[in-house]
Amino acid sequence: MVPLRDENPTRITPVVTYALIIANVLIFFYELSLDPAQLNGFFHVFAVVPKELTASFNGADIGQPVPESLTLITAQFLHAGFMHLGFNMLFLWIFGNNIEEELGRVKFILFYLGCGVLASLAQWYFAMESPVPSLGASGAIAGVMGAYILKFPKTKIITLLPLGFFFYTVRIPALFFLGFWFVQQAFNGISMLQVPASVGMQNGGVAYWAHAGGFIFGALLGPALGLFSDNRESDSYSA
Repeated sequence: MVPLRDENPTRITPVVTYALIIANVLIFFYELSLDPAQLNGFFHVFAVVPKELTASFNGADIGQPVPESLTLITAQFLHAGFMHLGFNMLFLWIFGNNIEEELGRVKFILFYLGCGVLASLAQWYFAMESPVPSLGASGAIAGVMGAYILKFPKTKIITLLPLGFFFYTVRIPALFFLGFWFVQQAFNGISMLQVPASVGMQNGGVAYWAHAGGFIFGALLGPALGLFSDNRESDSYSA
């Protein structure tokens, strides 16, 4: 199923959401300009390497030009392929504009980056010694989705449903659409704990705990930052 757009169009220009999408796309095109060896080095510097993050938390000097703690932010702007980038930006475009409107631009960027950091830490907790770089905007976007399900649970999401060679559109309430997505991520994360260490983050793959963690943190941070408050900052909505 692929969500197309929601039924609660934003009343302001979602400047931060668009800027995040543009930044992610531009950085991805830069990645495409690198040869495999350069790209591998780029990821090891700017993506979260759990083993190195663990060492830095323990006070060790990992010898990288970028502090490992800072990669919790820089990693949010890196992607491993067109599909990885495409689906992340699609979900950010669908859900980000409404949450930006509710929080205001300043709070939204803090919310977005904060969810991304906490999501990466959730994934790191379950793979502290992994040498494989962890990257992508998925955790931050999962946070946006966690806030969205609280604020707009009844909003219908137009979804493409493939049936054979044909596609049909159905309208699914956000509560069920995003709720199913969260349960799927949490289930997959738990399943990963039951298989050998060579599966999952040790050899790459989907960071399910980052997704589930980001979703939960988004549901917590959103209300804390005023998701349900009517006292919005007026300067956040100037054209």
